[in-house]
Amino acid sequence: MIARVRRARRQDRRTFLGTLGVSTLALRGVAAAAGGQGVSAAGGSFDVVVVGAGAFGAWTARQLRAAGKSVLLVDQYGPANARASSSGESRAIRMSYGADEIYTRFSHRSLGLWKELFAEVGRPELFQKTGVLWMTKGDDPNATASLRALEASKIEHERLDEAALRKRFPQIVVIGGGWAIFEPESGALMARRAVQAVVADAVRRGALYRVATVEPPAGEGRLEALRTTSGESLRAGAFVLACGPWLGRVAPRALEGRIFPTRQEVFFFGVPKGDTRFASPALPTWIDFGQGFYGMPDLEGRGLKIANDTHGPAFDPDKGERTPSAGALAEARAFLEQRFPGMRGAPLVEARVCQYENTSNGDFVIDRHPGYDNVWVCGGGSGHGFKHGPAVGEFTAERVLKGDATHARFTLASKQKVQKRSVH
Repeated sequence: MIARVRRARRQDRRTFLGTLGVSTLALRGVAAAAGGQGVSAAGGSFDVVVVGAGAFGAWTARQLRAAGKSVLLVDQYGPANARASSSGESRAIRMSYGADEIYTRFSHRSLGLWKELFAEVGRPELFQKTGVLWMTKGDDPNATASLRALEASKIEHERLDEAALRKRFPQIVVIGGGWAIFEPESGALMARRAVQAVVADAVRRGALYRVATVEPPAGEGRLEALRTTSGESLRAGAFVLACGPWLGRVAPRALEGRIFPTRQEVFFFGVPKGDTRFASPALPTWIDFGQGFYGMPDLEGRGLKIANDTHGPAFDPDKGERTPSAGALAEARAFLEQRFPGMRGAPLVEARVCQYENTSNGDFVIDRHPGYDNVWVCGGGSGHGFKHGPAVGEFTAERVLKGDATHARFTLASKQKVQKRSVH
């Protein structure tokens, strides 16, 4: 049996922010900034300095610039660099989040904004509408809650029972009692290039971007400037620290011991020649949380992607060696051949080592720094954050411009020093 919901709708900004109990920003100055010249206040001081040019920081900078603010965006290695959590070729964007409807709303809003940006800059290929298939079995409370959330948000989806799942995707082995949620409008974001496109567009609109390493802020009360390791002062009226796996180091008073970078390994296996079963549209982006794996179809000829979502060991994003391990490769291959028997014996064609930057429970942290009234921290993507970059940028910009309180899920107070993951 196939249960369908085809009442998809696009959330506008006012509707999205309204669901979170926040007001709408008055956007202005976009046309004036379109010439691409950097805009700063007198004396070399900016309205806002954003530290970190990953998905969260880049979108925050772009939203602040769209609101007419002078913005300096800083990153120590560069947008979506090889050490960043926003690096790599692809990321899934899905709406199913169990009972965590806030992330369903964030993702729904974000997909529209990603697509708007890609259309505006002439890069529609940076979103691949592969669809997303969440595979499960039996009585799965999270999947059932996802169905309710998708229905409530009027997001197009289908519930595929075991027979329908086998018929629709014969290249996948379906476990007895298995069923799935299929989101036809979801898919994959081409991660590294997507972030670089956001930064380039922010600069086109008038933001400034530079490479620099920022030291932890000193003093308390109101921060006047951040210091770089080269001795420069970056002056601004407000600051956003969106430093990914480095957030605990840059904001130790707020988050030391509360950001947990973990080593994560990603593998790409070569598909059989002349075989289209493992490419889109025949195969969607897929998730199997029951066994801990997720992956994507063969995109741009890179091979079928597979990764283990289970948190790996602690990892140093600066010094960690990024050589894949034989053990992780063996686990990925075993799962691949179990679920996709047509890939048995497939060669490994690419492999990556990246990291998640986790909070204790998997919720983001977007809150005012406890030592300063004009500094915000933004991070804790926890392995699922990339897709939410546009909505996080809107939400964080709103906090900076209006001074409103954050959502209870995103507070510093809700983040502990012991991990107990509840969001996937």
